[in-house]
This record gives sequence, C-alpha cells and structure tokens, in this order.
Amino acid sequence: MSFPQSSFRKLPARYASVVMPLLLSLLMTCIVSVISTLRGIGPGGFPQVWLAAWGLSWLVAFPVLLLVLPVVRRLTMLIVRPA
Repeated sequence: MSFPQSSFRKLPARYASVVMPLLLSLLMTCIVSVISTLRGIGPGGFPQVWLAAWGLSWLVAFPVLLLVLPVVRRLTMLIVRPA
C-alpha cells in the first residue's frame, strides 16, 4: 500500500514494535466493540455506549498485545517454515 508523499515525519524503525500493536489494538478493539455494542443494545444510544466500550477495551488490549506479541511470534515460528 502506498501513500502520497507528505510532510509527515516518519518514526525510526526501532518504534515498529510499539506502533504495530498500537494500530492493531485500535483497529481490532474498534471492530469488536462496534459489533458487540450493536448486538447488545442496538442502535439506540450507540455512540456513547460504544465509545466507552471501545476506550475500556483498548486500555486492556494495547498492553496485552505488547506483552503477548513476542510469544505469538515465537509460536508462529514453530508452526511456519522459514522463507
């Protein structure tokens, strides 16, 4: 995926181990909380309830991802043949 050139300054590569779980946790908790909130309460009052649910789930998911991602990488290498 290619993005247009901009004046956005990129972070050094050493931050990838934090940026990837940050983005992954934001996207995944957003999707899961939308689905579970809609299923639980329906569309009435959705925005307020969903934002609270998303915030709480992200506060849990991001640190958990930081902790478990190295273990998941090792487990993946046990299952997947090197390129």
